[in-house]
Amino acid sequence: MQYLPVEQGCWAGAPLQFPEHTAESYRAAARMGAGILECDVTFTRDKELVCRHSQCDLHTTTNILETPLAEKCRRPFMPAQFDASGNLIQEASAQCCTSDITLEEFKSLKGKMDAFNPQARNAREYLQGTPGWRTDLYAGLTSGTLLSHRESIELFSKLGVKMAPELKSAEVAMPYDSDGDGVGDYTQEVYAQQMIDEHKAADIKPRDVYPQSFDIRDIRYWIANEPDFGRQAVYLDDANTVADLPNAGQLAAYKAEGINIVAPPIFALLNVDGSGNIIPSNYAIQAKAAGLDIITWTLERSGLLADGDNGFYYQTFDSAIRREGDVMKVLDVLNRDVGILGIFSDWPATVTYYANCMGLK
Repeated sequence: MQYLPVEQGCWAGAPLQFPEHTAESYRAAARMGAGILECDVTFTRDKELVCRHSQCDLHTTTNILETPLAEKCRRPFMPAQFDASGNLIQEASAQCCTSDITLEEFKSLKGKMDAFNPQARNAREYLQGTPGWRTDLYAGLTSGTLLSHRESIELFSKLGVKMAPELKSAEVAMPYDSDGDGVGDYTQEVYAQQMIDEHKAADIKPRDVYPQSFDIRDIRYWIANEPDFGRQAVYLDDANTVADLPNAGQLAAYKAEGINIVAPPIFALLNVDGSGNIIPSNYAIQAKAAGLDIITWTLERSGLLADGDNGFYYQTFDSAIRREGDVMKVLDVLNRDVGILGIFSDWPATVTYYANCMGLK
């Protein structure tokens, strides 16, 4: 996560070039000037916390399908199917979750760029598919080091950065029946507390931690039970369109119940005026009026901007984007006009460059 104007930070390292949530990606981000790093937190079969973008992404973010652990995947690899003319009729598929394996087994895997080949006829082909604007250069068997949550805390401490752990939604039923006896024993509250407890065990100051979740119940739990951490808990907004965003009354209600930071996608904060200039959105204005700090996501998680039709993150201001350098216009409006606290970025150097040019510290 990149924080403006007083902090620098980043998303899950530097995943534009390095497999995300790996030690190599985190180190690269810190070297680019990131001052806050994020571990997306999920859990293994033995209820150990690990860093993954989602609980069930191992089939696209690691080499699991090329290891004996593939036998433990929730849904094994199925090759693509083609008709007699060679036309694709069924995409290749698989689903492998951290909850399918133990922490020790998880640590035996290697991270790769998050991608898959839907036309794959075998597991090796399935693990390919990285888009051309990323690279597999740093995704070999000598890199892609996966981390437990505890290990991420240790690494972040050594790197001298703050931490923004995100409690990911479980993709197994909660309470989780970890021992298979038919009785759920691992509740959402225990999961949320465990993430905070691992920071406390490492003697990390609450002011250096920004716990996050898309589930408002997690935010409320931290506010009520861990107020020192809860006061800068980040409520992530999963809106897909402007129509999904909360209104002014809802934003004010968040503040009234003790939520201090909201984090919508970038499109929620920007619009375009009649002259084609990027301007703050109504949501941005209303969130600030409610007294909320704002973090946004995710810069440079798309392909070449000059190609147009830049998708989800740019949907409200895509008409104002003409070239790669226009990302600086986006940052400038977010910083000076919206007044964001921080931004998630897949390439921290871009935000560091902007911050240095603007004399931000």
